[in-house]
Amino acid sequence: MKPAQEKYVPTHPDLIVEFAPGEFSSSLKSFKAFKSGEVLAVLEGLTASRKAYTSVQCGAGPEDHIELNSDFVYINHSCEPNVAFDLSSLDRSKWHLRALKPVSPGDTLTYFYPSTEWDMDQPFSCECGAKTCLGTIKGAKYLLREELDKRGYISPWILALAEKRDSSQKLKSQ
Repeated sequence: MKPAQEKYVPTHPDLIVEFAPGEFSSSLKSFKAFKSGEVLAVLEGLTASRKAYTSVQCGAGPEDHIELNSDFVYINHSCEPNVAFDLSSLDRSKWHLRALKPVSPGDTLTYFYPSTEWDMDQPFSCECGAKTCLGTIKGAKYLLREELDKRGYISPWILALAEKRDSSQKLKSQ
């Protein structure tokens, strides 16, 4: 569920949504500095969900999604992200948002959507402006393993799905 701007109360004390006009234009910003590798927040209140633009894939199956239920919905995509949804634990209480590089107060938080998403519900044209921008973001299914490896963090289920896909393609070409 997206927070409503009219009655907005931040869900995490060190983060705040910056609302902007237009669809998908708002963002999540940090109030404080975080070091690379530091946890910004623990993910709480997660519920099972169908694949949607407000969910994050949390396993190898197409039905394995969680609804973010918080300000995390406003973390936008970047091909050169500064945070990751580190969902590598089966214990949902240990899932967290982690800095991939230093985050300064006022920085917009971004993550690489294909790091958790195999085949996205709503592909889109990326506007991150990074030198390594991929252009269209559809999910990890559409990227070479080399492209995934450049992004800092890729969830274990996405790496397993990429390995399965690449092994299958290798067998077909022999």
